Amino acid sequence: MTAGMSRAHRRVLGALAVAASWSVVLVGAAQPAAADTQSKQWYLSAMQAEEMWKVTTGEGIKVAVVDTGVNSSTPSLRGQVLKGVDVTGAPGDETDDYRGHGTTMAELIAGTGEGGGLKGLAPGAEIIPVRMSDASFMSKRRTVIGDMKKAIRAAADSDAQIINVSMADDFSQREAHEAVKYAESKGKLVIAGVGNGGDKENRKQYPASYPEVVGVASADRTGKVSYYSQHSGSVDVASPGSDVPGWCDNSFKSYCGGDGGTSAATAIASASAALVWSLHPDWTANQVLNVLFDTAGRDWKDGTRSKYLGHGLIRPSMNVLKGKGEPGDPDISPLTKERTTGPAGSSEKPADSASEQPAKNGAEADKPVAAEETKSSGDESQLGLILGVAAVVVVLGGVAYAVVRRRKAA
Repeated sequence: MTAGMSRAHRRVLGALAVAASWSVVLVGAAQPAAADTQSKQWYLSAMQAEEMWKVTTGEGIKVAVVDTGVNSSTPSLRGQVLKGVDVTGAPGDETDDYRGHGTTMAELIAGTGEGGGLKGLAPGAEIIPVRMSDASFMSKRRTVIGDMKKAIRAAADSDAQIINVSMADDFSQREAHEAVKYAESKGKLVIAGVGNGGDKENRKQYPASYPEVVGVASADRTGKVSYYSQHSGSVDVASPGSDVPGWCDNSFKSYCGGDGGTSAATAIASASAALVWSLHPDWTANQVLNVLFDTAGRDWKDGTRSKYLGHGLIRPSMNVLKGKGEPGDPDISPLTKERTTGPAGSSEKPADSASEQPAKNGAEADKPVAAEETKSSGDESQLGLILGVAAVVVVLGGVAYAVVRRRKAA
């Protein structure tokens, strides 16, 4: 998990939890051929991607992908990946993706779709890879030295406007939090997944739980929170996270179907921010985020947060296609309500409004998740039908490993 922890924690990492899916019908295959991959990206239609691309594709925006590395040679990423940084100290460099996870995230953000590969929501954006260690990588190297803080600082020092962290730690660590605040001070927008253990321990995950970070939950095709998406006070917005293909492993021979969880949801949220920022290049990170929060789809009172969906389901099309959203004060963070150049905020996210417990599996998965106001009124509306948004992430590994610290794909 985070670097510098004084006490060793042994935990077993299982496979990433599987998800559900939003309001577009999709028949998933276990291992879709590359030519069929884009047909599985149901959320692109739901989010009106084709229409948005006529206005902006995210051009001019760079996204740092803090992850397992990014393979710049896949057909969908050729010409999309800039020089990055490797903070692992291991053989290879930032383009040597040891798992396939980082490459999937990069393609979900900025893939061109060439060769039948994944089409990114912001195909005009560029990727700056920052390779760090996950739990498996640290275990194989027989080290417990985490490098999240180094990775975030490296991303902050890069030309990226957006920092995507589809990785998560169970433990907060001062140096990592300082790195996040450093990134904020440099005008970066840091976006991270809240984790996939909502149906289990539901522990806070970092960096998503730091107050300066946008915590992203996973939602399914009906617009409801994925049953596994964590809800421990870190959720700021929800994004598509179910039934989206990704690279099966680091051989890069084929894509696999399945659920990506909050990892892919984070990538799609980062791409959404890239589209809005590209259209308004003079805005600050605060203004981009204000608009994303303001235009998020929800059926509860504005200004309150759902414990499970935050401000609601991310909808960049509301700004890109309809010009909606109030950017607000360029210097005030919508996360901490403080000046981004001022003193640090509290160590916790603002309190959420009371929310209905999400369904776990089976028939209960059709019950909507909403804030307290919706629950008390008996409103059973389907957010997915109202919003036209979606969620993505790929199942990346089913082998559990015992390690001293737990860092995993978010």
